[in-house]
Amino acid sequence: MKKLSHIPFIEDQKLIQMIKSDFLTELSQQLDLLEVQAPILTRQGDGIQDDLNGIEQPVSVSSKAMPQTMQVVHSLAKWKRQLLARADFAAGSGIVTQMRALRPDEELLSERHSICVDQWDWEKVITDQERSLDYLKSTVERIYSAMRAIDKKLAKQLAQGELLPETIHFVHSEELLQQYPRLTPKEREYQICKQYGAVFLIGIGGQLSDGSIHDGRAPDYDDWSSETELGCRGLNGDILVWSPVLEDAFELSSMGIRVSPEVMQQQLTIRGCEQRLDFEWHQQLMAGKLPQTIGGGIGQSRLAMFFLQKPHIGQVQFSIWPETIAIDLL
Repeated sequence: MKKLSHIPFIEDQKLIQMIKSDFLTELSQQLDLLEVQAPILTRQGDGIQDDLNGIEQPVSVSSKAMPQTMQVVHSLAKWKRQLLARADFAAGSGIVTQMRALRPDEELLSERHSICVDQWDWEKVITDQERSLDYLKSTVERIYSAMRAIDKKLAKQLAQGELLPETIHFVHSEELLQQYPRLTPKEREYQICKQYGAVFLIGIGGQLSDGSIHDGRAPDYDDWSSETELGCRGLNGDILVWSPVLEDAFELSSMGIRVSPEVMQQQLTIRGCEQRLDFEWHQQLMAGKLPQTIGGGIGQSRLAMFFLQKPHIGQVQFSIWPETIAIDLL
């Protein structure tokens, strides 16, 4: 792992502020998103809570003012879709919010994982005809353009080379399995990102030809089971880049076209989670009361960590005081 020269703390904070502010502007313009405020808590048992890989346990919060147990959100995928329905957003428009969450099930805090998650959570209404791999790719390219705009600005401001290649490479997790059948999923990501610099890895959560899955995804927000134009399954994926500091693949975003009622029912059956159909949110989707959407999350601290070439997320995020500040402030 390479460590770059130290930049004074105050200058770092100014750069982090610029990255977050400018990227939010670029992303909103690229995808026609309106910034909104978001909750940090959700009611236990209403189905709004995101189950991520299906095993993470949320932080529960009790309040004397409210009799019902609340949970700190994992992400806002289901809440965003519900808000778009209630506010009657038109196809082609959407929302973005600055989400902070706690994920205490992280077994190992590393240079890229902390208990605190901060991300731009975005969601956009689409038409039924836009439920396609081509539309997914075009959206990824717009997000990547927003990232490239920040990369170019920082390269000029800091008199350094650009970190991102001009284009992002698309590859399906099944293609990657066929290319590197003896490697683990993370080792495959390492190889493909080292080769191309920036990759959108399609099809996260569905079963591959060898019976494995590349990585876990909950069955009730991203569509990882629909067959696409290429004959592979999945209308979701991750934006991965090559980090020259970590010398490894580095995930910046998880996103995808969301489940239709039919796809959700199919995926819940595959995962043996049919009982979720009793939840309020799931019943709304099955009744056709929620719009078709595409959405995802983009890590704020991860984006800053990547562009400022920091070897540890604690250098751009204070999740535990005072231990994290000791990483880079000394």
